[in-house]
Amino acid sequence: MLAAIDIGNSNVVWGIFDGSTLLAHWRLATNPKATADEYGVLCLNLLTRHGRMPEQVTGAIISSVVPSLTETFVSMVETYFACTPLVVSSDIDTGLTLRYNNPKEIGSDRIVNAAAAHYKYHQDLIIVDFGTATTFCAVTQAGEYLGGVIAPGLGISAEALFARAAKLSKVELTRPKTVIGTDTAGSIQAGLLFGYAGLVDALVRRMEQELGRPSYVIATGGLASVVVPETSTIQRIERLLTLEGLELLYRRAQGLVSKNWV
Repeated sequence: MLAAIDIGNSNVVWGIFDGSTLLAHWRLATNPKATADEYGVLCLNLLTRHGRMPEQVTGAIISSVVPSLTETFVSMVETYFACTPLVVSSDIDTGLTLRYNNPKEIGSDRIVNAAAAHYKYHQDLIIVDFGTATTFCAVTQAGEYLGGVIAPGLGISAEALFARAAKLSKVELTRPKTVIGTDTAGSIQAGLLFGYAGLVDALVRRMEQELGRPSYVIATGGLASVVVPETSTIQRIERLLTLEGLELLYRRAQGLVSKNWV
């Protein structure tokens, strides 16, 4: 089995694969102060509750945007799964041509998403990842990673509003009945959800205008299911794109996927 681990700013999402089949996946809170042993105990408990044993894990791959946790998870995998993980960076062979001015600045999650989406769709793409930050990545049919956009995530925007406006209370990020709110909670929900959907659509359209052609627009990330129904530009949600991309890149590193993505 393969353990695929995506370390994000808010959550650590990890799953186990048998071949290319995702058997199970879990979401943990990101805690930069947690030790390898703390995460190891959590992961082993989840694994054994699913009826699997740690010795069944024969490989691992890690994507991380939290540098302080990268080595923590490398150590955890080595200790608890007895294997050395592959750590995703711009230096590994992804099948993409990175056109970014400094490829080392690209978040590993963006690289993984781009590789997975290119392999799956093989057409001009815009990938929108709704995480702590919302990222937009442009990938050509030929596999060129052109760059993209980084915007504050919906959760960050909500937290900033509540922190700076003393009289506004936190509300659930759900769809209000109307755009014109008739109470404070509905007004906040409308501003956050519909306003954020407008931000997404505007950025996608500007990217397509700059590219000079339409793209197939896909979404992933924890908040995708909340925002996407209110957008007009996103065509598909790929909820597990990052985990699938990690599994794909691991197989590629093992020589089990064609270098030409055929």
